[in-house]
Formats: sequence, structure tokens, C-alpha cells
Amino acid sequence: MAAIDGLPPLRDVIATHGLAARKSLGQNFLLDLNLTAKIARQAGDLTVCDVLEIGPGPGGLTRGLLAEGARRVLAIEKDDRCLPALAEISAAHPDRLQVVNADALDFDPLSHLTPPIRVAANLPYNIGTELLVRWLTPPRWPPFWESLTLMFQREVAERIVATPGSKAYGRLALLANWRADARIVLSLPPEAFTPPPKVSSAVVHLTALPEPRYPADPKVLERVVAMAFNQRRKMLRAALKGLAPDIEDRLIASGIKPTDRAETVSLEQFCALARTIKG
Repeated sequence: MAAIDGLPPLRDVIATHGLAARKSLGQNFLLDLNLTAKIARQAGDLTVCDVLEIGPGPGGLTRGLLAEGARRVLAIEKDDRCLPALAEISAAHPDRLQVVNADALDFDPLSHLTPPIRVAANLPYNIGTELLVRWLTPPRWPPFWESLTLMFQREVAERIVATPGSKAYGRLALLANWRADARIVLSLPPEAFTPPPKVSSAVVHLTALPEPRYPADPKVLERVVAMAFNQRRKMLRAALKGLAPDIEDRLIASGIKPTDRAETVSLEQFCALARTIKG
């Protein structure tokens, strides 16, 4: 990869710019450029796409995305220590990389991107789940993105692709399956990162569906699912009693037994229940 883009190896970049990963920012850097290129390839053909990247750090995945032919990359980086290293990548790829020093939770990237848009990121662990939920629950669908190719802790990745009845099944699986096809495409051991995290990681690829699988108001469905799984050991008639005084009747009308627990209820049933609740 270094020979392809003419830039130094990432270990040298980190040493030159003093980029020790910060736990407070959820940083774990991938230094193997062959691996970052492999992750970039999971996002599909990028030659006609703008790519949104969150938390590029020293730019390993950024370099992979550009080398794999991304039309343009918008990289959002909160840590201003990383900006000089990213500027070097931008100089090597004129007009193809824009770096914005901002908090991804507070920044609206849409005015900087031209469709079609894909998202690819080694997400900072401390904001990854929140960003995913935001991307899955916009008020309008289809979303701004065609696909999401995202790295998470392995446990989180398994929660995204989980099926009813499994231990990992919950809010993330329901929201992901409602509006997207999700699958784990790569697994990475702790030693792939610097510093090594305590857990394994995995890359999840989500492709947006043209329409949700079942009709439901996104805010209502999110509220129903959050309440159900916040008290997953309780029967649903108890966990959801705050939704409506006649919650048992609504559960039965949706094909759900009031004595069921959340992990046994399908996406279709949750959507049916959400349609009975006012926003």
C-alpha cells in the first residue's frame, strides 16, 4: 500500500506525529495497510461514490478507501493531533479527500457529500452504537447512505445481526433488520490494533433496503423496542405497561402473548405493536 500511494508506513506516521491512541476518544489504530484495504473492499465499488469516514485517526482506512478508487472521501476527525497526518494524505490525492475537524455526533456531513454515498469507518468504540442507531432511524427513508461498512467490537457486531431467541438479540438487531440487510464480513483479533483492545472486533456491512420490511413510525418503534429490551427479563405486559393502559389487548392484537419476553418477539410483531401506539 505504501508503494501505491507513496506515503510512509503507518507506524512511521504515528511516530512522526506523536499519535499515541487515546482511550478517552475510543481510539484503536489499524496499522496494517493490507488489512485496511481489505476492509475498504468490503464497501463494494467506490469509484462512483462519495464515502463518509468517521474517526480516521492517522488515516489507515482512509488510504485504503482512496487506493480502492473512492471518488471522494469526507473524513470527520475530532482529534486535532491527527490533522497533519491526514493533510499529507490529502496532498497525495488532490481533490479526493476532505478532512473536517469536528465531533461526528454534532456535525451534519450532507452538505459536503454528493450521492451516491457510502459510509465506511473503524468507528471509535465510544460513539459507534449511537451513530449506527442514528443512521438506521432517520425520519425519512431511504437514507442518505447506500451502505454502511463499520467496525465494532465483536459483541456489538453479533448484536446487530442476531436473530430472535438468541442471547444477542435486541434493539440493534431489530433496528438493523427493519431497514437493512446486515452481515458480518470480517473478523479481526485484538493484535491487529495498536494498542490491542481487550476484545475481538468485526466489520459489519449493512445495505439499505428501498423500504422498511414492515410499516411503522421510526420514533414509535424505537421507543417500543427500547422499553421492551430495557427490561428484557420481564414479561412484555409489565415491561410495556407505560405505553398504554390497554397494553395487553394491543399485544394480543399484534400476535404477541402478554407473557412473552422481548427476545422471543419477531420484528414483524414489534412493528405491528408500534402501529397501535400513537407517536
